[in-house]
Amino acid sequence: MEVVITAVGPDNVGLADPIIHDVTTRGANIAEIQMYDHDEAAVFAMMCRLQIPSTEWGPLKRSMKEIAEKTQLEVRVWSPDERLARPNLAICVTLLEQSPRAVLQAIRDGVIRANPVVLIGNRRKCEPLAREFGIPFEFIGNDDGVADDLEMVRIIDRYQADYVILARYMRVLPPDTCWKFAGGRIINLHHGLLPSFRGFRPYHDAFAARMLTFGATCHFIVPELDAGNQTIQQTAFTVPPGTKLEEIIARGQADNEPRCLVEGVRRVCAREVQLHFHRVIARNPFN
Repeated sequence: MEVVITAVGPDNVGLADPIIHDVTTRGANIAEIQMYDHDEAAVFAMMCRLQIPSTEWGPLKRSMKEIAEKTQLEVRVWSPDERLARPNLAICVTLLEQSPRAVLQAIRDGVIRANPVVLIGNRRKCEPLAREFGIPFEFIGNDDGVADDLEMVRIIDRYQADYVILARYMRVLPPDTCWKFAGGRIINLHHGLLPSFRGFRPYHDAFAARMLTFGATCHFIVPELDAGNQTIQQTAFTVPPGTKLEEIIARGQADNEPRCLVEGVRRVCAREVQLHFHRVIARNPFN
């Protein structure tokens, strides 16, 4: 059984020791481990991916809860095998509904095998979309659209989301949120071709560079690294010379971005790919 353990909290000496000791005494095979020590912020974070016998799943969760209480760490124990057939998705949105709508429709049509358990928004623009598809909407923004990141984490935990889908969610997640759901659990749609066109205005940047090809990138979010090497799916389209920027953006938002996100989410939910040491690899179907 594959398990991902994340631990985040105030930095101190020996925080990883009880976790590693516990999993190794259970006969776990550790496939990946990463640790992050931010001296200035006095924050410790760890992600450990391992294989354990399925009989150890319940005892492991109870043990990690006890360790969390003793160390004051936020410890999460997650397994992609727990809801293997239909993982739970938390879909995060801001203003544009085309891409989240495409994901919800793909789930309804059976293209993506998953359960959309909640729509999270820092704006209320997509709240009618949640009602249309019969899922809860959770608002985490203020009047200026500034998101309550701690509330987002609480909501993701409450709805037991396996994967967090950033469907044109136009806020940058803080590093500690990324660490809490590390290991390939956060999937982002970027409205440009990475690594060439980063930032918030990739259409504008590509247009200024006189590009005739525009695209979108679906990738895993990882803390403390620039996106680009974590690509799950990319789609592109070409335009004739002289096409106006407004036409390019409209076409990208209406068709290209939704197609890119749907295929990326489908690949992850079908477990065709996974994140391993910050690289996307094809998953062994016999694992």
